[in-house]
Amino acid sequence: MSAPLPPYTDYHPRWYRARVSTWWWLGRPSYFAFILRELSSVFVAWSVVLLLLLVRAVNKGAASYAGFLDWAGTPWVVALNAVTLAFVVYHAVTWFQLTPKAMVVRLRGRRLPGAAVAGSAYAGWAVVSAVVAWLLLR
Repeated sequence: MSAPLPPYTDYHPRWYRARVSTWWWLGRPSYFAFILRELSSVFVAWSVVLLLLLVRAVNKGAASYAGFLDWAGTPWVVALNAVTLAFVVYHAVTWFQLTPKAMVVRLRGRRLPGAAVAGSAYAGWAVVSAVVAWLLLR
C-alpha cells in the first residue's frame, strides 16, 4: 500500500531567490554593452519619428517645412540628434557583429567565416553611405 498523503496546509514555503541589484548590468562590460544596445532602440525610434515629422512638414507646404527646419535647428534638437547618431551607429555596428552568429552563409557547400559575413555587411553599409553622400553633396 502507498503512504498516506500529508495533510493540506495553507502555508507554502517560499523558494530561495537571490536578490539582484538594479545595477546588475554594470558588473561586466558585456552586460553594459547589452544594455546600451537595448537603449539604442529608443534612439532608432526617435530617428524614425523625426523622419515622419519631416515628411509631414514637407507634405503640408513650404511654411510648415520652414517651421520644421526652425524647430529642428534648436540646440536641444541638434544635441538630441547628435546623441541619436552615436547610438544608431552603435546599434548598426553591434548588429553587424552579431550577423555571423545569427546567419549561416554557405558558399559551394562550405560555411563562410564570420569575418567575411560581417565584412560584407560593412561593405554594403559603406556603399549605401557613399551613394547617399553623393546624392546629397552633388
